Amino acid sequence: MSIHENLLGGPAPTHLPDDPEPRELLAAGTAPADVAAKYPKSSLAWAQLADEAFEGGRVVESYAYARTGYHRGLDALRRAGWKGHGPVPFEHEPNRGFLRALHALARAAQAIGEQDEYERCSTFLRDSSQTAADILG
Repeated sequence: MSIHENLLGGPAPTHLPDDPEPRELLAAGTAPADVAAKYPKSSLAWAQLADEAFEGGRVVESYAYARTGYHRGLDALRRAGWKGHGPVPFEHEPNRGFLRALHALARAAQAIGEQDEYERCSTFLRDSSQTAADILG
C-alpha cells in the first residue's frame, strides 16, 4: 500500500505540473510584477504581488492580484484533472502558488468586508490543504 493511497474513496490529490522558471526568478529577487508579466499563468507571481500589496496597505490592489492568481490556479488545476474538489497538497511545491493566492484572496476579502467570500475561500483552503491553512494562517 502506498502512503498516498486514498483510503476514504475520495478524489486523488491534484499535483500541478512543475513550472520552475517563475519560482526561480522570484527566488533570485526578480520583481513579482516582472515575473507576472513574463509568466502570466503563474499563480505564485500573482500571490506574491498580492502579499506585497497587502503588506503595503493596498488592500484592493491585493484583492485584484489574489483573484487573478486564484483564477489562474483554478485553470491549471482543471488542466491537471481536478474536478472541483479534493486535496491540493501544499507539500507539492507547484501547488503552493495557487494555495497562496487562495489565502491572499480570503485575507483581502475579509479586509474589504466581503465576509461571504472570506468564509468561502477560507473553507476552500482548509478543504484543499489543511497544511496550507495552518502555515499560511
